[in-house]
Amino acid sequence: MTHRPGTPPSTRPAVNWLLVLGLGALALVRPLARITGTADGLGTPAGPLLLTALVTLVWIGVVGLGRVPRPVLTLVLAGVTYGICIIPLSAVLSTVLTGTLQGPVAAPIAVVPILLTNALWGLVAGLLALAVQHLRGAR
Repeated sequence: MTHRPGTPPSTRPAVNWLLVLGLGALALVRPLARITGTADGLGTPAGPLLLTALVTLVWIGVVGLGRVPRPVLTLVLAGVTYGICIIPLSAVLSTVLTGTLQGPVAAPIAVVPILLTNALWGLVAGLLALAVQHLRGAR
């Protein structure tokens, strides 16, 4: 870690970026299930909601039970990572599936709400993971 001269170095552990990327990528199960039709078998809106709940539970379990430092920041960043991934993915898939560019690339004003929504998802999951850590006495 780098720090400015004259200030004490931070004692807070760094974010595990590999974990952030992995958890963000895990959330891609949601759009992939929709594309493959797997989510259709669960019905609408039950399918997307169940997949979101499953991903959230995995995030909370991995971070809360895994004694991950900085659980809230880790999961906020995982949510933002997911948001960053789905923006180009939706552009490619909408073009392939419908022949028309759709989604946030076609309407760039939608990028900020997508990132904020997924950051909020990560924030809620991170706070729950932090609670799990506190209940376990891991912090």
